[in-house]
Amino acid sequence: MGSYRDFAARLAREAGSFLKGRFETAHDITYKGEIDLVTEADRASEALLIARIEEAFPGHGIMAEETRSAAAKKEFTWIIDPLDGTTNYAHHYPVFCVSIALQRGDEVITGAICNPMLDELFVAEKGGGAYLNGQRLAVSRTAVLTRSLLATGFPYDIRVNPDNNINYFSALAVRAQAIRRAGAAALDLAYVAAGRFDGFWELKLHPWDTASGCLMVTEAGGEVTDLFGGPFTLHSPHILATNGRIHEAMSEVLRGTDPLDVRMKTL
Repeated sequence: MGSYRDFAARLAREAGSFLKGRFETAHDITYKGEIDLVTEADRASEALLIARIEEAFPGHGIMAEETRSAAAKKEFTWIIDPLDGTTNYAHHYPVFCVSIALQRGDEVITGAICNPMLDELFVAEKGGGAYLNGQRLAVSRTAVLTRSLLATGFPYDIRVNPDNNINYFSALAVRAQAIRRAGAAALDLAYVAAGRFDGFWELKLHPWDTASGCLMVTEAGGEVTDLFGGPFTLHSPHILATNGRIHEAMSEVLRGTDPLDVRMKTL
């Protein structure tokens, strides 16, 4: 399995370097929704990733954000986000990453996340731990919510759908030490694995947002569920990832802040 891990790591670095090289240029921006944008860099990075994977592993499936969001079922499927943090990138705000994961059956077995602006490469392998630039990662030891630094994000339909995370943000903002909203979910998850964030939650993410980062968190000793402590899959409507020590406290707040009864959507 190490060959898959090493391939994912090299490819994430290559795509990250590509994005960094274009970062300061003017971007060609189009919109998939009111505020959901895509740049020429997203498409070019995705084309690079797909070409490399198809050349190395022609029998594998590929699920990619921009062009192959519904991958055919195969034993091995690469799940890729060519540019997580597109809005940041389009505004020349230097917080973004490339995320690559390999799923065998229903299990993610390896992942890589590259943050090129800080020259950070996060790599994880099922049963083999999580690493940042070769150094083993471990989640934080923060044990109480009031001392915790959290991270979250908001869905693209925030303007039109009341199921938009503002209720959960308000509830946790007065219980945690602070909350950050950086705009790249895969990187937020990697930062939970690295002990920089104590917890992360978000709604309406996709497999390419979470596949690699969730493996990072669990391999670093953390916990991943849905918002309310139930089982998480890559197709769950929401996610809660923590160091494990504050998991129940966060989940309790989220369970108690649910006027929209989002839980019914998982049944």
